Amino acid sequence: MTNRLFDASVAPATLPEADARGPWAYLWWLMRIRPWPLVLSAVLGAVWMVPLALVPLVIGKAIDQAGRGGGDAGIWLWSLLALALGIVQAAAGAGLIQAAVGAEAHALSVSHRVLMRHVVRLGAGLRGQARSGDVAASAAADVESIGNAFEVVGRTIGAVVAAVLVAVALTATSPVLGLAVLIGVPAAVLAIGPLLRPLQERDEEQREQMGIATSQAGDIVAGLRVLRGIGGEAAFAERFRRTSQEVRHAGESAGRMEAWLQAAGVFLPGLVTVGIVWLGARLALRGTITVGELVAFYGASAFLTLPVSTATEAAETLSLAKVAAGRLCGLLRLDPGTADPGHPEPLPPGPLSLVDAHTGITAEAGRLTVVVTPADGTGDLADRLTRPTGTGTGGGTPTVRLGGVPLDRVDPVELRSRVLRSGPADSLFSGTVREELTASADRSAQELRRALFTADAADVVEALRAGLDTRLEEGGRALSGGQRQRLVLARALLAAPDVLVLEDPTSSIDAHTEARVVHRVAAARAGRTTIVFSDSPLWRGVADREIRRLPDAGPGSPDRSADAGSGSPDRSAGVPS
Repeated sequence: MTNRLFDASVAPATLPEADARGPWAYLWWLMRIRPWPLVLSAVLGAVWMVPLALVPLVIGKAIDQAGRGGGDAGIWLWSLLALALGIVQAAAGAGLIQAAVGAEAHALSVSHRVLMRHVVRLGAGLRGQARSGDVAASAAADVESIGNAFEVVGRTIGAVVAAVLVAVALTATSPVLGLAVLIGVPAAVLAIGPLLRPLQERDEEQREQMGIATSQAGDIVAGLRVLRGIGGEAAFAERFRRTSQEVRHAGESAGRMEAWLQAAGVFLPGLVTVGIVWLGARLALRGTITVGELVAFYGASAFLTLPVSTATEAAETLSLAKVAAGRLCGLLRLDPGTADPGHPEPLPPGPLSLVDAHTGITAEAGRLTVVVTPADGTGDLADRLTRPTGTGTGGGTPTVRLGGVPLDRVDPVELRSRVLRSGPADSLFSGTVREELTASADRSAQELRRALFTADAADVVEALRAGLDTRLEEGGRALSGGQRQRLVLARALLAAPDVLVLEDPTSSIDAHTEARVVHRVAAARAGRTTIVFSDSPLWRGVADREIRRLPDAGPGSPDRSADAGSGSPDRSAGVPS
């Protein structure tokens, strides 16, 4: 529904850093970076609401004109004025919807991009700082709540302007009625305030329970095969039922408070309307005001229920947005653990060496190094070799050096483009197999065939109904563990990084397939640095260098390492051109 004027996009390259100091600071930051949709929405909201407020006054004037025998000309004049107000309101309403949607789309789009950008920065560090359910809930529910707040702003400002205009008009006609409006309407709005704090607390509780339930659901789906193997399906299903009931109870509690808020939004302005009508009728009986003015007062007082209900909706929506923005800011304040170097050092061209003086792991440039280490320490070692640690500059733990450059001095973009880590935690995302393997990069059909051949995954693709154009379900659930592992390996090989770190890349496939994969990977990666964490004798047999880390080896302890002899298999055969 939006056009170029209301386009909510902000170019990623120019998207500034979000103000995550608190929820109100974040919402104000969203307004500042693109204020025009919100400003236009506020203007059009006023133009849309004011004619609605003036129509009862115009009708009252027409009635008085007819009562005084002013003739048809006066009646036609007031009638045409009422028609003009209706046309203005209709046109402004159409523009208001478009502007409000533009403001909402801006808040949604920017919040999504800010969140995803920070998640990418956190990388593997996200897992230890937040639940996966928190990120999923923020990307779905919290961002939507923030967008809803931006959508209601225009109507709220219009309601305030119209209410003030009606109060002024009524005061000019009857100071007593005007005073009643000026006192009654703000009192009705303020009386709703005490309900907002309990609503916020119950919304926060519901949001917390939703995050827990989403995390549990993700864990169950990811480990379904394991649960079936150990007979734990029933226990975990019962656990999730209890969690879902807690989410339901929290939602019902928040819903009850929301219902009370909605009821107050109808009841309180209704009291104001009844009071104004009663007072206006008494004044009309005394002759203080005319019949037309009484009709105008009644119409104006009935109209006032709209601004009050709009203000109630805005208060509720802003309350939810504050909770949502607070959750989002909590994620945005998570520390990636590393900072971008102020003056990064460029990496040398060509094959890169990887040296870690702290652990004793040395991978020579252009060679295949196999590291044999206990399984529980593989992830930490792979993290250390591929992620800047920010240490080593002040006498602490020595940092890893990539091509002779400390890892924490390398530009993050260059580091990601030249070093790739692939392990058992890697996922297959939803989309076609081709999109999954290429990550939308421009890869030729020959490169695709070569990567699939090297990972021995060509038969996996051929078995799919539409080959490379087959759509994968999230996580590749329809594939076996070995098939998924081979496709993940093919994806890593297709990226062709200068340094490739593989964690147990063949742990889920049989020995015959593993033998083919090992020799093909060794041949395909000839001349490029490759580190494989594995205790498989097949990988050790093709290694240029083997490093064995003992379970009790401490930092700096010498590891047993050896260069591969001349008996290593020939790696130049079997790779398709």
